[in-house]
Amino acid sequence: MTLKLHNFFRSSTSTRLRAALNLKGLEYDYIPYVLRDGETRRPDYLAKNPQGLVPTLETGEGRFLTQSLAIIEWLEETHPEPPLLPADPDGRARVRALSYMIACEIHPLNNLRVLFRLRDQFGADEAAQKDWFTHWVTLTFDALEAELSRSKDTGTYCHGETPGLADCCLYAQVWNNRRFGIPLDTWPTLARIQEALEHLPAFTRAAPPNQPDAA
Repeated sequence: MTLKLHNFFRSSTSTRLRAALNLKGLEYDYIPYVLRDGETRRPDYLAKNPQGLVPTLETGEGRFLTQSLAIIEWLEETHPEPPLLPADPDGRARVRALSYMIACEIHPLNNLRVLFRLRDQFGADEAAQKDWFTHWVTLTFDALEAELSRSKDTGTYCHGETPGLADCCLYAQVWNNRRFGIPLDTWPTLARIQEALEHLPAFTRAAPPNQPDAA
């Protein structure tokens, strides 16, 4: 079975999934799309993903998986080694909570279609869009920093000494933040974890500028 990843190099959801695939040691065909050109709104792509979003993972036999966290959970079930979630229920709940803070509280409010809606319906210029983006990042990153800095479960990475699901989400979000000039200066624990992740080949290979469609 050859996996095919339909994605966009700068999409944070695509970046987190690329990191997960790399951590699992899974090879995949890279299929790029240009979001601003509406390529994911064309009928051939909508037949794969009715939402017209990235990423979509094609697993063979006409099967298409959507929503990055659901895809990563599928990877965890079908390719359990190395694990991206802890073995114990409390640990899994913690890692999922950290991941959802980013994936459910930051990303949906800050993705391109929301920023474009702010621009087109409410006249938000680039400065206003950046202010919007920064507000939602700061609100959640403050809470993430509080949790990660005080918890005994935090190690080199978000949970212990092995990178996992939460690290995939954090890494991708930090790359997204850089587009809006948001540094990690006020979040030292997040900065430390991000620096550790940037030394891992699975993550550097997933970074937006290292993708074939980056230009």
